Amino acid sequence: MIYFKYVRMVLRSFAQYKLSALLTIIGQFFVAFFATIAMFLLFERFENIAGWTMPEVMLCYAVVTIAFAITECFARGFDRFSNMIREGSFDRVMLRPRSTVLQVLGSSFEITRIGRLVQSVIVLWLAVSWLPAWDSAKIITLVLMILSGIFIFAGVFILGAVVCFWTVEGLEFINIFTDGGREIASYPLPIYPKWIMRFFTFIIPFGSFNYLPLMYLTGRVAGNAVLYMFSPLLGVVFIIPCLLVWRFGVSKYLSTGS
Repeated sequence: MIYFKYVRMVLRSFAQYKLSALLTIIGQFFVAFFATIAMFLLFERFENIAGWTMPEVMLCYAVVTIAFAITECFARGFDRFSNMIREGSFDRVMLRPRSTVLQVLGSSFEITRIGRLVQSVIVLWLAVSWLPAWDSAKIITLVLMILSGIFIFAGVFILGAVVCFWTVEGLEFINIFTDGGREIASYPLPIYPKWIMRFFTFIIPFGSFNYLPLMYLTGRVAGNAVLYMFSPLLGVVFIIPCLLVWRFGVSKYLSTGS
């Protein structure tokens, strides 16, 4: 598949500058590491946040950060899409007999986000080891949460890229939903005001992959838990309207020249 050829090309380019890539990966590791330290300091002062304990919040944080790191690794092309519009290189993309989504997806990779990914996996391992009674159903739910998060963040990146068809330059307010969304979703949504919780559940469905299944994993669900277990699938579906909006944006693209 052509996408994996893109990945191999990027890996070869990183191999040419090993020291630079290694230092960047280490830097990304410590960026996430200090965010985790801040969380530990918070819980050193307070025993819980709105009834959520430190291992439970760590689990939420780890799932969201893993999903975001993977999305940044492999969907960074949409986050940098404004460069393609500004330089006029998207015109060439439209002339090629390949999907525009696939080409933009393969235009940029952030392999250095592996550092953040590794740190988040360590936090996930600690959270899982501190929370009791893990079984196969909970493990499946955890995997679905991460996959759902990847689709949701990728969808948000796509929506941010679509705006560039009219603005040319990327807009900073999109970061509210990418980096800002990651920070908000790193903690259980009930700790925020109700309007924020509703927006990030029914408009951008972060709640479907970080809050609802988290309630099941932490034993807060009474009765039938199937809906909570499979709520991350709603996040996967979120990518469909995002792709439809992308197709609409492509159909309205008039080119910016070179």
